[in-house]
Order: sequence, then C-alpha cells, then structure tokens
Amino acid sequence: MKNANAYAAFARSFAVNAARPALELESGQSCTYADLDRECARCAAALQGFGLQRGDRVAVQVEKSAQSLFLYLACLRAGLVYLPLNTAYRLAELTHFLSDAQPSLVVCSPPAAAGIQALVRSSGLHAQVATLDTSGGGSLSEAVGQAASHFATATMAPDDLAAIIYTSGTTGRAKGAMVTHRNLVSNATVLVDTWGFTDADVLLHALPIFHVHGLFVANHCALLSGAKLLWRAKFDARAMLSDLPRATVMMGVPTYYTRLLAEPGFTAQTCAHMRLFISGSAPLLLDTFHEFQRRTGHTILERYGMSEAGMITSNPLVGARRGGTVGLPLRGVSVRTVDAQDRPLPAGDNGAIQIRGDNVFAGYWRNLDKTREEFTVDGWFRTGDVGVIDEHGYLSIVGRAKDLIISGGYNVYPKEIELAIDAIPGVAESAVVGIPHPDFGEAVAAAVVLDPSGPALSEDGLIAHLKTQLANYKIPKQVRFVPALPRNAMGKVQKIQVREQLASL
Repeated sequence: MKNANAYAAFARSFAVNAARPALELESGQSCTYADLDRECARCAAALQGFGLQRGDRVAVQVEKSAQSLFLYLACLRAGLVYLPLNTAYRLAELTHFLSDAQPSLVVCSPPAAAGIQALVRSSGLHAQVATLDTSGGGSLSEAVGQAASHFATATMAPDDLAAIIYTSGTTGRAKGAMVTHRNLVSNATVLVDTWGFTDADVLLHALPIFHVHGLFVANHCALLSGAKLLWRAKFDARAMLSDLPRATVMMGVPTYYTRLLAEPGFTAQTCAHMRLFISGSAPLLLDTFHEFQRRTGHTILERYGMSEAGMITSNPLVGARRGGTVGLPLRGVSVRTVDAQDRPLPAGDNGAIQIRGDNVFAGYWRNLDKTREEFTVDGWFRTGDVGVIDEHGYLSIVGRAKDLIISGGYNVYPKEIELAIDAIPGVAESAVVGIPHPDFGEAVAAAVVLDPSGPALSEDGLIAHLKTQLANYKIPKQVRFVPALPRNAMGKVQKIQVREQLASL
C-alpha cells in the first residue's frame, strides 16, 4: 500500500532536490533539502523518545523559527497529530484547547513553561511539557541533539489525522477541525499546479505558522515543488523591500500589501524579479488591488480558503484575475451557492456557500453533533459564508459567517470578547463589532452598557483588564459606553446599528 503520509509526499521532492537550498534565515544561515530531511528525522526520533505513539496530539505554541518548521514536519513524519496554537493566546485561552485536544506533549517557549506546566497540572492532563526558543534552544532541542539522524516515516492511510486546527465559533467555544493527510496532499498538489510552482521559485515567507495560510499553504507549495523559502520571523514592510528582489513569489494577508504600498521605496523596480503576489485570509479591498497594479504592474492573485478546507478557489495564474472576486473553484473542489433549503441557486444569485472535495476536513474533533450540523445530507460542507457565482464561474464573497471580524488576517469572533467584557464587574452587557480600519481592514470595537450599581469603569481600565484575558489582536481598538444597545422587536441586538454608531464616532 502506498504510504499516504503527507511527509512521504514531501520527501519524494526532498530526494530529487537534495542539494538545493530549502530554507534561508534572516541571519543568512541556510540549509539544503537533504539537511531539512535529516533534521526532521532527528526531531521525529526525539518525539518518539518522549514516548509518543502514532495518533498522539502535540500542541505547539512557539515563535517562528527553523526548528518550528522541523517540528511540524517531524510530527507528520512520526504519525503524530500537530496542534498549532497562536502565540498571542493567554493561559486562560489555552485551557480549552488543551482540555479538549488532550495532547501528550505541549511545546512552548522557555518563559511560558512554568505557566503551561501549572495549567497542565490544574487541568488534570497527562501531558509532558518541552521548550523551544527562536534560536533553537530549549529542552526539545536538547533531545533532538541526542537523537538519531534516521527515521522511518510512519505509514498512514489517507484519512488518518494529520492536524487539528482550532477555529472559533459564534458561541465563543473553539472547535477543532480535523485535517487529514489526504486533505494536505490533495490541496498542496493542486496549488503547486494552479500557481505554477517549480524548483526555480523563491517564496518570501513572512506569515505566522500557527495559521493555515502560513503553515499549510505557503510551506507545502514550496516543499512539494523544491522551491526555496526565504524564512522571515514576521512581516516588516521595509525589510521586505530588500527581500523582494531575491524572491519570485510572496503570499500575504491584505494588510501586508497596504503596508508595502505605504512605503515610498516600493516600486515596480523592487518587484521586477517577482512573478506572483498572492493574497488571502481576509478580503482584499478593490482600492488596494488597483493601486498595487498601478504601482508595480503586478495583479494580485486573490484566493479563498478556510481552516476546514485549506484552499477552495483561486483567481487564475493565466487568465483574468478579477478584483473583488476570489476566483474559480480549484481542480477537484466543488462550490455551490444555495438557498435556505439547500437548493442550488443560479449564477448571479446570492446564497450560502457550500463545498465538497478531498480538501474538506473530516469533521470537528470530539464534536459529532456539530459535524452533522455543518454537513448537508448529500455531503456538502456549509462554510458559513455568503457569496455569488457569476456567469463565468467566479466566486465573490458578499457576507461572512455570522458576526465574524477579520482583523489583519486573523479571525475574531465577537461572542468570545463579549463574554469576557460582560464578566467584568460594572458591565451590564456589551456588543462587539468590526469597523473599517485602513491598515487591518477591520478593527474590533465594543459598545458597553454599564451597570449603575457596579464599580466605575473607564475605557483604559476595561481594555487593560481584557489584555490579561485575551490575545492582543482580539482587544477592542475602541470602546464606547452607551446607555443601551439597539434591539429589534424580538429583543435581538442589532449589530448593524451598533457598527454604524461606532464607525461614525
């Protein structure tokens, strides 16, 4: 039986491209694909040395580094289930993820280890804690340094679990999307072909790797094609100006492109060596699309994806890239828009977006009821987005999952923030919305009704409290105290009115 392990697919490319550069760091250090394969073997052996068995979960909350990439690939190679966690999450936010996923190993930065260990003990988890820092130090690295440099890649079936990606919901309770080896390989294979990746490409990688965009989409395209990764810890617009002349492809969220356009030194000459700019994770404004085209001569390729399905649609590499659309369904992916009764709609009609294909996840971790709810009886996944397909087959997103805010490429669900605000003494109730922001696309804003019998609250005090509970990207950029929240006849808070009020202030 052919090994369906995603690492086995990558390894075939590694063997062909063994002497070619795989990864170049900001320090100037680099490694070949042979080096990458060897480091992944050592890391997989080290994980096995922790007593981990196939199917065990490995939760990872570390900053981006070469070793963090080796760790992800080693988990695939060893048949373990990789669980990436946003580095901005606070301990209070981690409690649910760890309790739900029940990892056997948690890898964190050295300064976070004591807090993670205390959380593991208090939650009754049977998990070990290892550390990894940005320079390659920590207890995990020590174990890797003593491990063998050979490791037999675990044999996996296509539907075996490769990763769990937590995606928040409108209830504030995050759900774990179960991503299989089939999902990863099928999507990566199609994207390499769709976007024309070859071993001559150099991908500028400044995305975080706790997110599907940076972890799966960008990495897999490079690894499967033998392209070189310019590995950057984070996005810095000015630093990108010196990197772009050596790159051929860049992937980013719309905020990256607005920040590049704000740099006077960003010109057509800067991009002369580039063949492709790809944007996703949030809507790309038409103004950005057209200004980028005018300044550089390049047309940004926008695509559409999600945690539960990887990439779904893409504007074409060759052909019309239509601003305001997310393009055509990828090969092997079916997309339809439907009415409230799940009946397919004709071109030009707005409807709920549903999808199916080998890229679509296996369901939600330990949540069979939610899985059943999100799939139709004929096997289509309900994305929660609203869209329209034109007569040429291009999809445009016209609405999003209920209440979702996308700020700087990160998904923010208002209910989670509302629960945190409402728990503060002195707050009667709150409503959280997204309002337009020139850099982030949307900014989080909150309307708060105070409890007259409670302690006095200020905007600064409320925000300071939230910063102890939530990741920074979830913190409201604006808080306004209001006498009451607007409601309809049924008592439902009218978020549209809240948004209009806050946006006008």
